[in-house]
Amino acid sequence: MTLRALIFDVDGTLADTERDGHRPAFNAAFAEAGLSWAWDETVYGELLKVTGGKERIRHYAECLDPACAARPDFEALVHQLHRSKTRHYLELVEAGGIPLRPGVARLIREVRAAGLRLAIATTTTRENVTALLDASLAPGAGSWFEVIAAGDIVPAKKPAPDVYRYVLKHMDLSAGACLALEDSQHGLAAAAAAGIATVVTVTDYSRGQDFRGARAVLADLGEADLAQLRGWHRST
Repeated sequence: MTLRALIFDVDGTLADTERDGHRPAFNAAFAEAGLSWAWDETVYGELLKVTGGKERIRHYAECLDPACAARPDFEALVHQLHRSKTRHYLELVEAGGIPLRPGVARLIREVRAAGLRLAIATTTTRENVTALLDASLAPGAGSWFEVIAAGDIVPAKKPAPDVYRYVLKHMDLSAGACLALEDSQHGLAAAAAAGIATVVTVTDYSRGQDFRGARAVLADLGEADLAQLRGWHRST
């Protein structure tokens, strides 16, 4: 089947936002709230096994600070911390502190020039997505993506396939007409469960994960071009 659309994950795929953006933003939010929590790169790597920012906060508190998790206002605190984290993250993005990964901007330009459609399928918030695209590609670059399926738009986050099924439905495309770009085992599982062929670009956090079933596993998109992606999309 002819490739008609590319569907990008965001965190770790478009940019190394986890290590250089979300992690320091979480720590800034914790300090602002008077919490002694501090997530170094190793701790955060373990927390990435839990999908979703609010879910990571809950998991960390329940496992390592049960007194905090038992607070009657704990759920309100989780949402407060997540809002604060988002604010700190956006400040980092807008300051140009989180560049796109190698090859991403070039590939997006090639895809647009070829007339293929673009979409986003991610667990981060839409606000985070558009800020990254606008700061790293061009003002208004979010409009280049026909569908931005982000945040809590579906009930179940990756590795559930819900967000990819949402994209397919709203683009009115079959899974066979699309190629997903992901960076993690959870992301690959989500796309595969939706029937979408997937190319993985690994990060320091995802290196060593199980990527069986991916059409290709790359260090980054620095050398890959649209012709190669078309070939991987058709491969079996």
